[in-house]
Amino acid sequence: MFLGFGLDAWITIVTVLGMFSVLLFTKLRSEWVFLCAIGILYVTGVLDAKEAFSGFSGTSVVTVGVLFVVVAGLMHTGVLHCMVKYLLGQPDSYAKAVTRLMLPVAFLSSFLSNTTVVALFVKIVKMWSRKLGVSPSKLLIPLSYASGMGGVCTLIGTPPNLIISGLYEEHTGEAMNVLATTIPGLFCLFIGVLSVIAMRRLLPDRKASEEAFEATSEYTVELRVPSDNPFIGKTLAQAGLYHIKGGSLIEMYHFDDVPSPITEEEYIMGGDHLVYAGQIDEIYDMAMKHKLVAADHHVFSMSEVDMNSQVRTAYVNFGSSLIGRSIADTTFEKDNNLMVAAVARRGKRINEAPRKVVLEAGDTLLLIYPGHFKIDTTSLKNDLYFFDSDDVPNIGYGTLVSTAIMIAMIVVSALGIMPLLQCAFLAAAAMVIFRCCNVDQAMKSINWDILMVFAGSAVLGLAIQKTGIAEWMANGILDVCGTNPFVVMTAICFVGTFITEFISNTAAGAMFFPIMYEAAEKLGYEPYPFLIALMISVSSSFATPIGSPTHMLVYGPGGYRFSDFMRIGLLMNLIILAANIFIVNIVYPLTPLP
Repeated sequence: MFLGFGLDAWITIVTVLGMFSVLLFTKLRSEWVFLCAIGILYVTGVLDAKEAFSGFSGTSVVTVGVLFVVVAGLMHTGVLHCMVKYLLGQPDSYAKAVTRLMLPVAFLSSFLSNTTVVALFVKIVKMWSRKLGVSPSKLLIPLSYASGMGGVCTLIGTPPNLIISGLYEEHTGEAMNVLATTIPGLFCLFIGVLSVIAMRRLLPDRKASEEAFEATSEYTVELRVPSDNPFIGKTLAQAGLYHIKGGSLIEMYHFDDVPSPITEEEYIMGGDHLVYAGQIDEIYDMAMKHKLVAADHHVFSMSEVDMNSQVRTAYVNFGSSLIGRSIADTTFEKDNNLMVAAVARRGKRINEAPRKVVLEAGDTLLLIYPGHFKIDTTSLKNDLYFFDSDDVPNIGYGTLVSTAIMIAMIVVSALGIMPLLQCAFLAAAAMVIFRCCNVDQAMKSINWDILMVFAGSAVLGLAIQKTGIAEWMANGILDVCGTNPFVVMTAICFVGTFITEFISNTAAGAMFFPIMYEAAEKLGYEPYPFLIALMISVSSSFATPIGSPTHMLVYGPGGYRFSDFMRIGLLMNLIILAANIFIVNIVYPLTPLP
């Protein structure tokens, strides 16, 4: 025993702290980090085989996996696109715009993946904001906030709710109702919408990254002179490459990769790089007439060039292996059969050759790839998030069917006719049987990375409880906060709210469940209301862009800086925490244990 802990407890503490440090300060994939943590706890004997792998067979983990299939049916039948089309309208004030945006987003997020909902709305909100004459940055943070606040309104809306309710059922044998968090969640959402409207001056007014691409005058394009180019040996002026329609030459590189003086008398050589800024259509028209090619690799003839290239937009994720490097210093283009044509940062085109820009998180990349080629976005998801999509849903009979299936699943579960897991299995099967999605689409929709993190989080929670860490932390909080249940609930929720700014909310929920449960029992109260408050708090991350995947989805499109989230987010954390504690104790009064 050392400081009151045995060897198993210290192994668990070191493992958990090490895991969180790795997640914060490295680019390693989270699912592998969680798997390694489970392996350490198993190999060292802290957990036996059944305990170490219990998370993978837990009902909450299986439920999340099955719900991915249900969401796939809704996506492929166009349910989400239909709802978005008719929900936003044309409000005449910022307050009405925020309300018209946040409420439907919160509603959808109550039943669907927050990430899916935000990904769907981002492009629509950007177009909508232009119609309203409002900067997208004034609406995209509220969009992300609404998805998080809506997710806590049902047990299926966010993974922490499922994992906490699943652990509660394992401890008590009683299942939580799927709508257990609905009233507290709606109250916090109402307060959240009012808070965003009241604090709108704290939201930045920035130019969105794509506007640098949508405004054709803001493009930077890098081209190469092929070895068989007929203009080799002529000057820029003689070749008509110095003054061009709709743009200007801003940089030129010879074979030594050193910028050359840009003058009309500079001679053209094979392999030269020419960097132009201007209207994309005019520049590419000039490139075709002068037989210039994309600068991703050296070509010897125009016959090697794909004339039917396509364009996609992507954002550099936090933790991406591209951060701190330029595309020219990597094999990224060659490995993925595409070319970086332009880079924008915080809404402004970078006046430098795109392939030489040292990339930062949130940078927007314009990618060009062959017309016959389809980008494997799955393999690139750790580095880039693709804003646009090649998938176009079919609106029709399946739209009504998938909607009916989702509603039936929620109603049957809410009325207690059938457990949520069974409802989810039936709904997923119905989605495939009625062809809302096919088997291949259903299997591809399952995010195994999330399931790995989800299962690993449950196992870590078990280790924290088994080794006595949870009891020790609960006692420590009681020593500091006394025996007032409201103070204890607030203290744990406060720590949970700020911890989830830096780690997965699923991990935070699993880590704090045993602490909150132990604290409630030691105070002599039923843990149920304490856990409802915990569900809301661990999903209330507003102050950093890494606090939620949805924040990262809007980070690039909104042209945000890291500090933009903190300006409004810290206050939002405190406001929602206060609203959470207030409403939970009204809806679920504290009940002494028998």
